[in-house]
Amino acid sequence: MRAMILAAGRGERMRDLTLDKPKALLKVKDRYLIEYSLLALKKANVREIVVNVCYHREQIKSALGDGSRYGVDIHYSEETEALETGGGIFQALPFFGDDPFVVLSCDVVMDYPLENLPKNPQKLAHLVLVDNPDFHPKGDFCLSKKGEIAIPQRNGIASRTFTFANIGVYRKELFEGCEAGRFRLGDLLKQKIDQVTGEHFRGFWYNLGTPEQLLQLSEALDNLHAPLV
Repeated sequence: MRAMILAAGRGERMRDLTLDKPKALLKVKDRYLIEYSLLALKKANVREIVVNVCYHREQIKSALGDGSRYGVDIHYSEETEALETGGGIFQALPFFGDDPFVVLSCDVVMDYPLENLPKNPQKLAHLVLVDNPDFHPKGDFCLSKKGEIAIPQRNGIASRTFTFANIGVYRKELFEGCEAGRFRLGDLLKQKIDQVTGEHFRGFWYNLGTPEQLLQLSEALDNLHAPLV
């Protein structure tokens, strides 16, 4: 199985921290944020990885190189303008051929066992969901006991929601009918919600959007009994 790490964004909520460097290269505990994703994929024996780059792209390419020092093979999907999550994946589709593939965001640090992701998902996408964090209390999706995902309050019926962890497995067929350009993965998933399954993860998970969240992650890593990777 191959994988993609989304790393093209500017990280504007990081304020001064990303004026002269991409969010993917911010450091926590002497590691770049993106290195946590790279090493998690290696641990799961996923070695063929494409990284999309745009903002300060040369810095990322210089820092990571071909991936050999991480024990993986890194390819780059270069964007002249940031294509958002969906557009970025769409541009990189040829890298995956006909096989399902994993996509992670570079600003997520977690201990989810990526080797547990379905190699052959039942439908077009399989998402990892987490409990709603304080910064996203309304969540993104509902999840049934059978692993079916739904849009919250459809037909006016409210039920418990969860937040998309920015970890998922996708089939290329999910992107049928899409065109090159900017679009969000979340919008596409909602359009094809009947073809999406999911699971609830209760472990260590941080989504880094602000300097305060970087500090929170650093403190959380200090309290772990064992290193993530």
